[in-house]
Amino acid sequence: MALGKDYATQQCSIARALEIVGERWTLLVVRDAFYGVRRYNDFLVHLGLPRAVLAARLQTLERAGVLEKRRYQHSPPRDEYVLTDRGIALWPVLRSLSVWGTGQTDGAGQTDGAGQEGGTGRAADGAKPLRVFTHAACGTELGAYGECPTCGVPVPPADVEMLPGPGLDPDPRDSVRRALLRPRRLLQPLETDRV
Repeated sequence: MALGKDYATQQCSIARALEIVGERWTLLVVRDAFYGVRRYNDFLVHLGLPRAVLAARLQTLERAGVLEKRRYQHSPPRDEYVLTDRGIALWPVLRSLSVWGTGQTDGAGQTDGAGQEGGTGRAADGAKPLRVFTHAACGTELGAYGECPTCGVPVPPADVEMLPGPGLDPDPRDSVRRALLRPRRLLQPLETDRV
C-alpha cells in the first residue's frame, strides 16, 4: 500500500500540525529561527540541507504563518525570516522534543553537533549536553517543560538564555556555529562573522 502525501483523512489535531511542521528539516528550521538564525544563507550553512528543500520549507512555514519574510536590504533585495506569534507558540513542542531526544536517544547518527540539543542538560547515557537553556532573570536551568524551578513559572522564549554546553564542538567550521557558541537569548538576531 502506498504511503499518502498528506493526512487529509485523519480527524486529528496532531495530523493537522504535521501538515505544517512534519516534513524532514522543518522543525530544525524552526529551531534555528528560535536561535536567531534569520537569513537564508545562514539556515543553509547551519543545516546543510539542499537549497530546494530549504526554499520549500521556508515557503511552507511562511504560508502557514509560522515565519514572516521581512526585507532587510533593498539593493540587491534580501529577506530574512522571523518567527511570528504562531511560530513562537511552537517553543514548548521544540523544548519537549529536545528533552525527549536527550533522554531517549543514544545520539546515533549525530555527525556535526547541530542535531540533538541539550534537554534538561542531562542525557540519560551520561553524554555531555550540547546546549543549556536557562531563565535569563535568575540563571536557573529550565526544567523539562520549559519552567523555571526557582521562580515556579513557565519561561517564554524571549526570556530564555541559551548557553553552549560541554558537548559542543569548541572550534566549529562555519560562522553560524561559531556565533552560537556565545551565550544568547532566544529569538535575538544572530550576528555571524560574515566575510
